[in-house]
Amino acid sequence: MTSDDDPVLDDPVGRSLGRHAHLARRLGRAATYLTDVATFASVSTQPDAADWADLAELLGPGAFADMFSCPAAPPPSWEPVFNLEGRQMISSGAGHPDGPGAQSGADLVELGPDSVPDMLDLVARTEPGPFWPRTHELGTYLGIRVDGTLVAMAGERLRPPGWTEISAVCTAPEARGRGYAGHLVSALAAHIVARGDRPFLHVAETNTSAIALYERLGFKSRRQVTFRGFRTP
Repeated sequence: MTSDDDPVLDDPVGRSLGRHAHLARRLGRAATYLTDVATFASVSTQPDAADWADLAELLGPGAFADMFSCPAAPPPSWEPVFNLEGRQMISSGAGHPDGPGAQSGADLVELGPDSVPDMLDLVARTEPGPFWPRTHELGTYLGIRVDGTLVAMAGERLRPPGWTEISAVCTAPEARGRGYAGHLVSALAAHIVARGDRPFLHVAETNTSAIALYERLGFKSRRQVTFRGFRTP
């Protein structure tokens, strides 16, 4: 039974790489996903110089290291790439979240390898966050098509023990205002709960409309986080 203060959520990437070991690369206590799956990387919760050296060797020189919400600072020789304030939100645990706008009446379809070109096109138009050719292998991805065109999607990403993250929630500009995002998030949350996990997600602090939607759907803020990326020496 998960609790709101479950410590695995303080290291979601590191703890997820255990469940996703088949999609990961490791060296010592450093780990990262395969490059066409995700750019997220992890070191131990209290990394030393050897851990950072292992991660640098694992990624290669001048490579991008998406440290997600890792609070530890890499060595000064690592060049900062981005810094983004956000928050981590968790479901209330009272069944799958539901709320105003959650039911759009649209039929959901499961997205697989054949849908990757459409998924990448939608991501390019909506910029929900990092998404690569094999990101869909992290979990279940659902979409909504209108006249054959993919106009909305959401899926599962990080999977620390007992939890599954909902991510890549996006809707094409011409299809917004129809409740698609709420419909997708609700369906995924129900799927996650049925599997025995609890849903959680991350959102940029500036995305106030998304935060409001997730709150209506039964999510609550757990903690503030800072997403950071660096480039290896």
